[in-house]
Amino acid sequence: MIEIQTWERTSLIEILGLIDEDFVNYRKCSMRIDMPHCDWKCGKENCQNYSARNNKILKITVDSIVQRYEANEYSEAIVIAGLEPFLSMDDLSVLIAAFREKVSDPIIIYTGYNKEEIEKEVGRLKLLYSNIIVKFGRYIPNQEPHYDEVLGIKLASSNQYAERIC
Repeated sequence: MIEIQTWERTSLIEILGLIDEDFVNYRKCSMRIDMPHCDWKCGKENCQNYSARNNKILKITVDSIVQRYEANEYSEAIVIAGLEPFLSMDDLSVLIAAFREKVSDPIIIYTGYNKEEIEKEVGRLKLLYSNIIVKFGRYIPNQEPHYDEVLGIKLASSNQYAERIC
C-alpha cells in the first residue's frame, strides 16, 4: 500500500533558497525552491550548483512556502531544484503534498539522476500525485544546448530531458 505523505501547517523542511519568480527553468514564470543535499554524482567539477554547497540551510514551514506561492500573481508553476531534490525525498513529498492540497499547477523536479537510478521514487510520485514533470540527466560539459519540448527551454546537455510522469 502506498502512503500519502502527511504534513502539518507547521511542518519544517530544509531548503537552500527560494526564488518567487524564475523565468529560466520552465516555459512559464515559476517559483523555484532549491533543496540542500547532494551526493556529487555528477562530479564536483561538472556541477553547475557546486558553489551552493556553502549556502546556509534554511528551515521553513511548508505552509509559508505555499502561501507565498498563492500570493504571487505571476508564478504559474513550481520548480524544485537546488542540489539534488531526490536526496530530500521526505521533504520533497511533504512539499508536493502541501502544494497539491491548494493548486494543480505543474511541479517540475530537476534531478541529475538518470530515470533508471530513481525508478522507485518516480514511481511513488506517479502513484500519489498529478501534473509532475521530472528533468532527468547529469550535466555533461562542452555539449550544445538543446531545446526540450516538455519544459519549453534549452537544456545544457544532450542527455538531459524532461518527462511528464503524471
